[in-house]
Amino acid sequence: MKVTLSALDTFESSFTPLVVIELVQDVKEETKEWLKNRIIAKKKDGGAQLLFRPLLNKYEKETLENQNLYLVGASRLRLLLGAEAVGLVKECNDNTMRAFTYGTRHNFKGFDDDNDDFLTMAECQFIIKHELENLRARDEKMIPGYPQAKLYPGKSLLRRLLTSGIIIQVFPLHDNEALKKLEDSWYTRFTLKYQPVDSIRGYFGETIALYFGFLEYFTFALIPMAVIGLPYYMFVWEDYDKYVIFASFNLIWSTVILEVWKRGCANMTYRWGTLVMKRQFEEPRPGFHGVLGINSVTGREEPLYPSYKRQLRIYLVSLPFVCLCLYFSLYVMMIYFDMEAWALELHEDSGSEWTSVLLYVPSIIYAIVIEIMNRLYRYAAEFLTSWENHRLESAYQNHLVLKVLVFNFLNCFASLFYIAFVLRDMKLLRQSLATLLITSQILNQIVESLLPYWLQRKHHVQVKRKVQALKADIDATLYEQVVLEKEMGTYLGTFDDYLELFLQFGYVSLFSCVYPLAAAFAVLNNFTEVNSDALKMCRVFKRPFSEPSASIGVWQLAFETMSVISVVTNCALIGMSPQVNALFPESKVDLILIVVAAEGNVGLVK
Repeated sequence: MKVTLSALDTFESSFTPLVVIELVQDVKEETKEWLKNRIIAKKKDGGAQLLFRPLLNKYEKETLENQNLYLVGASRLRLLLGAEAVGLVKECNDNTMRAFTYGTRHNFKGFDDDNDDFLTMAECQFIIKHELENLRARDEKMIPGYPQAKLYPGKSLLRRLLTSGIIIQVFPLHDNEALKKLEDSWYTRFTLKYQPVDSIRGYFGETIALYFGFLEYFTFALIPMAVIGLPYYMFVWEDYDKYVIFASFNLIWSTVILEVWKRGCANMTYRWGTLVMKRQFEEPRPGFHGVLGINSVTGREEPLYPSYKRQLRIYLVSLPFVCLCLYFSLYVMMIYFDMEAWALELHEDSGSEWTSVLLYVPSIIYAIVIEIMNRLYRYAAEFLTSWENHRLESAYQNHLVLKVLVFNFLNCFASLFYIAFVLRDMKLLRQSLATLLITSQILNQIVESLLPYWLQRKHHVQVKRKVQALKADIDATLYEQVVLEKEMGTYLGTFDDYLELFLQFGYVSLFSCVYPLAAAFAVLNNFTEVNSDALKMCRVFKRPFSEPSASIGVWQLAFETMSVISVVTNCALIGMSPQVNALFPESKVDLILIVVAAEGNVGLVK
């Protein structure tokens, strides 16, 4: 017999809270009641058919703060039918991967009518998020109590409530018992071992798991470079020109590791079911605005914004701004070289110990300035990309990634290219690369993990004291957990984490032939990065909603582009080396032609 959602009972006296909704403090009562009714209403009546209750009862509200926190859950049957609706892919008893359907549920591995572990908690929270986002306006013209918050048929209620400021945030709750088990197998014991990627996927979802899988893979891929680089550094340290063999290895390494990763990534995502999962229809992003009209593709009424207006904003405002920022970055770079010349002149005049230390100061200052400029530009890029008014989240992310990568590449690597191919000073190139790499790694560890963790610990102590001082007869454990988690920072995605690895890949693949220790420092950084990022995910930020992913997305293309640039760079460095130049004492034209031909052949192999 086919089970339909209308057969489900929407009321349960107790349920496992999975998601928290925080409303603004002065929200109207009629708005609360309307939202509650829409969430618990049957699907046939336009509801989400989920379970919904306030965190605090009437007596507790008189005693405590945070009155507008609500818990959302779902019955087991509702979640299974939701899994079918979102197209979750599971492994069948015959070892094939198929989209889950409730009618054929007994054909799937691990399913049992008495087993609640068939769906991971991350999948359950993803289903609830999907159902909340698909709550749509029917005949309402506005949100009750807020006439300025207009609605139209088909508009996502959750997105309108968020953009109107009525809902402050929606976030999934941590499962403290499962989190403790994950932490014990992940980062609390500092040992050299593989990460529990499948457990990370079960708790945080595929997007986060793929990042940690890539971080682990990239770290192990760096080890051959580090192993070769250490003796190379020890025995050929003072001879800056003997880098041909290392540069040749760089050419092969930067290509092979990305191709091997593609295969490993496909294996993981097939096992998780996301490689063959049907892609959901992409809704307009929350910040998208325009004049109401009928979408010619979907037939729905939604905001429409002319493409030519967006293109004008991109080419007349965003592009000139990015070019201006790139020019400013080059201007700062020339100031850095003036500082280097001043420090070198001072050292040559005095020759003392303290002036030899002073030689590294300009590079350190420049590395710090680069990090500051990268972060300031990131805010400007986000504002501009939002202002361009892209309809889809994927288009927004692609334009943002392009803006940020172009600036970060020039800002971080322009000085190294200038030193290598204009000044041709391999000693200065080695010094600058070492300083930029090490300084950026230290700053990232402090800003991204240590500082947020310290602030979060401080807030945690304050919340505990406040809860312990309460005399009310409440579920203090749940109350404390919700209040603590709602004040945590929001994890904004893997963008910054991948960007850090992208720049690190650039430092290693472009110029590590003149500083062979670059890969060794990257390995050391990544071993600590695994633990600090794990700590950040588990204890610093709110739990993010799971997002199904089949790959690392646009970052695969970004790394492959960097790999192509590294081919050109390393071939050029090989062509500039004294050993290769000695083979062509008469004609430099032949040398240039051979280098260009080598670049073409390697590019063809790639």
